[in-house]
Amino acid sequence: MQETPFCLSVGHLLPFTMSESNSTDFTNPSTFILLGIPGLEAAHVWISIPFCAIYAIAIFGNFTILFIIKREPSLHGPMYYFLCMLSVTDLVLSMSILPKMLSIFWFNSREINFSACLTQMYFILSFSAMQSGVLVAMAFDRYVAICDPLRHSTILTNPVVAKIGLTVVLRGVILVLPYAFLARRWPYCRTNIIPNTYCEHIAVVKLACADISLSSYYSLSVVSLIIGMDVFFIAMSYTQILRAIFSLPTKDARLKTFGTCGSHLCVILAFYIPHLFATLTQRFGQNVALHLRVLMANMYLLVPPMLNPIIYGAKTQQIWDRLLQLFTHKGT
Repeated sequence: MQETPFCLSVGHLLPFTMSESNSTDFTNPSTFILLGIPGLEAAHVWISIPFCAIYAIAIFGNFTILFIIKREPSLHGPMYYFLCMLSVTDLVLSMSILPKMLSIFWFNSREINFSACLTQMYFILSFSAMQSGVLVAMAFDRYVAICDPLRHSTILTNPVVAKIGLTVVLRGVILVLPYAFLARRWPYCRTNIIPNTYCEHIAVVKLACADISLSSYYSLSVVSLIIGMDVFFIAMSYTQILRAIFSLPTKDARLKTFGTCGSHLCVILAFYIPHLFATLTQRFGQNVALHLRVLMANMYLLVPPMLNPIIYGAKTQQIWDRLLQLFTHKGT
């Protein structure tokens, strides 16, 4: 089924001169134009304030997590190795999106090179897939730690953790490659305007003057496969975890054991719930205002990298203790 090029629906957002200047046919645009948040251009400077705060918290928080785990030998274990992987994906996602977004908001720097746009799209998609994979790995770690604690150190050895990490990376790298290859091969015409703050996959390919069904179906298939498979494995892990917890003899033991999963559960909810709403909004929310769809598409990518270090810093006693020690020593 052929999709109508999105360029037809954004012309009313543009000044006549810009629309006219981009009306000539071209098949290999040298640049795309990122509009930012359509309809809210006058408020871009004000909107940049919370986004700048999100960026600062995400960068500082995730680098702090990496620094504490590297510095503290007692934290050199599977759970914290996976947490390091999560922090790396958070950092890459934040740095892939927010610098360009803030340049749009502050300096009206809307142009992005065609190859840079596809590169940004690739990094966002691949590291989002990696982030989901890391959450599965962390769920498996919690399952082994609670359901088979005596064998935890023999099952999740350093080589096994490294293989799991490599699998997560390769899955994200390989499955997302066709996105960029397909986006590059489509002919583009009439406009190079992207009504978003970053090169979102569906917004880019809808500018193509071709039948983009292949890109659309592949995107939907990969998202369904990755999210569906990951949510299934996480649900299976926590089903077994809850069974083990409820079999414990005392309420205190149950609460203490469940508390070791609290931070991971919060991170899972922070990742998958906004992702679900954003996906449904983009696919089926055509009656939702464009600026709300754009905001949702940004928030589901940017909020988890900010929340993850806060959640783990607050709910993981070992990290919290090391953080307090770090600032106490600096203050003395």
